[in-house]
Amino acid sequence: MAIITVRNLRKEFKVYQHRAGLLGAMRNLASSKYSIIKAVDGISFEVHEGQIIGYVGPNGAGKSTTIKMLTGILVPTSGEIDVAGLAPFRNRRENARRIGVVFGQRTQLWWDLPVIESFQLLRRIYRVPLDRYKKNIDMFHDLLNIGEFINTPVRKLSLGQRMRCDLAAALLHDPMILYLDEPTIGLDVVAKQRVRGFLGDINRERRTTIILTTHDLSDVEKLCERMMIIDHGKVIYDGTVDEIKRRYGKKRRLVVDLAGEYDEIAIPGTELIRRDNSRAWLQFNRDEISASQLVAQVTQKYDIVDLTLEEPEIETIVAGIYEDGIT
Repeated sequence: MAIITVRNLRKEFKVYQHRAGLLGAMRNLASSKYSIIKAVDGISFEVHEGQIIGYVGPNGAGKSTTIKMLTGILVPTSGEIDVAGLAPFRNRRENARRIGVVFGQRTQLWWDLPVIESFQLLRRIYRVPLDRYKKNIDMFHDLLNIGEFINTPVRKLSLGQRMRCDLAAALLHDPMILYLDEPTIGLDVVAKQRVRGFLGDINRERRTTIILTTHDLSDVEKLCERMMIIDHGKVIYDGTVDEIKRRYGKKRRLVVDLAGEYDEIAIPGTELIRRDNSRAWLQFNRDEISASQLVAQVTQKYDIVDLTLEEPEIETIVAGIYEDGIT
């Protein structure tokens, strides 16, 4: 059963054209010209309970605008949104009780207060029962390791510490749906791993539905089975991460460590894209030659120390889709 249903959703903005200088300012008063920007242009999709979906696209594609309409912050120009039986922009208060939101570059915590006091304020705002609040705080201690800085003012936290606290704040009232807009932006590798692990645990244990917008596609690869790509306000791909790799990640690389010295390394159906002394990188199309066939040819022709097969990175595949489109 779908927990989120979106039908032909559109959001347009008027962008006024301002003329420079004194004469231009006077002309602006007399006539205001504007153009229409289609931030979201007729998208439709469904999200089922318990899914983690990666919602990705280049800057200006419409990702954040979609999230803001789903949360009720923005009113759609046209189309329909149903979030657990509610229209978010008409039922903002009821919708807010069912969702959690984290914007990576903003915080819902009070800047000068200790983290625990922000949590206590949020408990009262959302009317979370005391026993449930204590249970959730204990869980956040275990999964996010926030106990060591929970009494520290928010302004003194590192970015990684604040992000972990923002995640805890968004989940304090046990929301059905969690919207994440760039939740790992600016985090180091350790902090990213902790956040990803926490999100996976929350999804498995609570069946929390998660929609994740990010430019870090490794987040999508490690957390999501399904991903949606939006570009110029339209959804251009909606499917599994594995499927997009299969369809658009046909070029693979075989890394060969040679035992001897060879003036030339050439295998039919491959391209030598790099060589570093005794190591060579051969690129091939898996539809034209299989990895096992290539390995057999290489080992027959050269003395080999080691072989490594490199799969295409999801970032490279999606970047190619941005540039060339879906085929």
